[in-house]
Amino acid sequence: MTRTALDDIEAPPSARLLGWHVLDAKPADGWIRIGFDGKAAFCNPAGFIQGGILSAMLDDTMGPAVFAMTGGRLYTTTVSMTVNFIAPAEPGPIVGEARVVQLGRTIAFIEGRLNRADGVLLATATANARLLESARVLR
Repeated sequence: MTRTALDDIEAPPSARLLGWHVLDAKPADGWIRIGFDGKAAFCNPAGFIQGGILSAMLDDTMGPAVFAMTGGRLYTTTVSMTVNFIAPAEPGPIVGEARVVQLGRTIAFIEGRLNRADGVLLATATANARLLESARVLR
């Protein structure tokens, strides 16, 4: 696996709750693949992972794509995110992929997707994120 700036910071509690872990990355291309644990505790009464949890997984895939691409220099705060739920997500491993579409001076445009471990598409997203200097916002 490629080393990224993400290796130098501790995952926050929300990422740990989701079972967040980097699977692969191509920082120069603005691309990253993140693994998540789709826990039964995340399910709604129908037995599927709740959409807000899937949205959090997408958000926690797209932001790290920018962080890795910039060598940890820039941190994102999501301005807007549009999520499309394609198929119900059952408990089990979930894989997120994101790519930075455009990195501006103050805004990044990012695309993401979530798949089951077998490749079935679960959800897609696009996001606009404000860019902040990591040194000023990370503790």
